[in-house]
Amino acid sequence: MLIATTGRGHVVKRPSKPAIGTMLANLQRANPHLILERVGDDQPDGDWYIQVRICDNNTYLLEYRDGVAAEHYQTRTISQEKLLGALLGWAAAKPGWQDGFMWNNIGEQFEVQTREHHG
Repeated sequence: MLIATTGRGHVVKRPSKPAIGTMLANLQRANPHLILERVGDDQPDGDWYIQVRICDNNTYLLEYRDGVAAEHYQTRTISQEKLLGALLGWAAAKPGWQDGFMWNNIGEQFEVQTREHHG
């Protein structure tokens, strides 16, 4: 199941395309991020999500994780239109949704945190 959560804590189960678009359009300092995550028994183990945060310079930070920390990627954009396409593509598991962005694998940052907490 797909769940959307805003920076204000508003949660929508099985959000529609228009709902995702509205939540993205409403990002601001008081509501700085939007997270879409896949949860449920039909989902493989791990964390499966995409999130966007609006930054002070009016750029957007977009990240996604495919199950494990090693598969955590990040990019920046100024285009809300490209963001919406990525969010909707990810939500629909559409092949190639991440095309059009230059992604950086930032998984190492999370693996270090995990080792520090468990070591």
